[in-house]
Amino acid sequence: MELDLLIQNCDVLTVEVAPEGPQVRFRPGMDIGVQGARVVAVEPTGTLRPRPATQVISGDRRLAIPGLINTHAHVPMVLFRGLAEDVTIEAWFNDYIWPLESNLTPEDVYWGALLGIAEMIEAGITCVADHYFAMDQVAQAVVESGIRANLVWAVFGHQGPEMLDRTCEFVERWQGQADGRITAWLGPHAPYTCPPDFLRLAAERARELGVGIHIHVAETREQVQRSLEQHGRTPIQLLADTQILERPTLLAHCLYPQEEDYPLLQAADTGIAHAPKTYLKLGMGTAPLARFWELDIPVGLATDGAVSSNTLDILEQLRLMALAQKDAVQDPTAMPVAQALAIAFQGSARVVHQADALGHLAPGGLADIVLLRQDGVHVTPRHDPGANLIYSARAADVDTVIVHGRVLLQEGRLLTIDKARVQAEVARRLARLAQRVPGRRIATYPA
Repeated sequence: MELDLLIQNCDVLTVEVAPEGPQVRFRPGMDIGVQGARVVAVEPTGTLRPRPATQVISGDRRLAIPGLINTHAHVPMVLFRGLAEDVTIEAWFNDYIWPLESNLTPEDVYWGALLGIAEMIEAGITCVADHYFAMDQVAQAVVESGIRANLVWAVFGHQGPEMLDRTCEFVERWQGQADGRITAWLGPHAPYTCPPDFLRLAAERARELGVGIHIHVAETREQVQRSLEQHGRTPIQLLADTQILERPTLLAHCLYPQEEDYPLLQAADTGIAHAPKTYLKLGMGTAPLARFWELDIPVGLATDGAVSSNTLDILEQLRLMALAQKDAVQDPTAMPVAQALAIAFQGSARVVHQADALGHLAPGGLADIVLLRQDGVHVTPRHDPGANLIYSARAADVDTVIVHGRVLLQEGRLLTIDKARVQAEVARRLARLAQRVPGRRIATYPA
């Protein structure tokens, strides 16, 4: 077998989803063979033989897992990290983030994207679904960094059909670029910022382009109540009425589906991005993940933006998800280890609509692989590697990151991004970006 990359003597942790439920599978002493962008073999150590041109990576004392997937983020928002602390969700939008984002230039977005992507790669994230502005610059950062991405250009209803058409042009420019690492969809912001006619037009454009839609929905109880008062429909029913749910969809948050919404979600080709740190920090509550699981509605992990969650760290979100779900129902048996990891791996892959290629570590899958160090005192002993990954591991344990068969991080060293330059470029923009000009904001959150 001709190999382009060989990881020797690592331990492999995956989740197998069976009719009786998910099971964690831990296999010590394995070799992983990669050819091009695909995994071609996962065999006991010594089985695979490298050829002279094969890149060989030592997996000694490393744990190999499928690349982590961030199913909903606003990556360049790292530029405003720490500028909206201890505020209500209304103030967060109207007094902080949307005024701050009115300062952005396309070049700012580019450097913010690189900063956020560097943070994600160092945290073991190999794929991100990003929902932001000036997305040509984000796409360029994706090309240069080597990460995988589903990209949407966020658009508000008040910007009109002309702006929606610009986002369609973005989709046509970038779909399938970067050797297939980039997927481009449409991104109407939310039912509370896009009226029904605009959502209907977005669904029509998505159908014409043959793409999906990434949208925020049902984030708070108040949003649901307001929708019922204004439209006589829940936010999710609005998405169904406007044909949004007839497209492949990625629903950000979806904390408050009503009983009549569940059949709509079951029938749709959809997935829900779950970002528990944002919900805890903004006092929003949490999503009914047990119900989603019971109905086989896909759920994946997300960081959201760094102004509401402060870090782009999926391992942190994984831990908080499991703990918050136990606390929500006051039951320590809720969200067991195997279920939490199934959400992180296969669930997240389903949410970004790439379940056939991502979320597992087996021949035929894309070679998106993360190696974590296992020699830290905080992960010793290793009686239960799955529990260690959820409750003990840190982003700092990430040692090596491979995307599409290419090594982006090796022994903790980032290979594709000049971090010092990125940090310097960001630093010289901060004074301007941190200004909040009274009366200037990109949109208004309905109070």
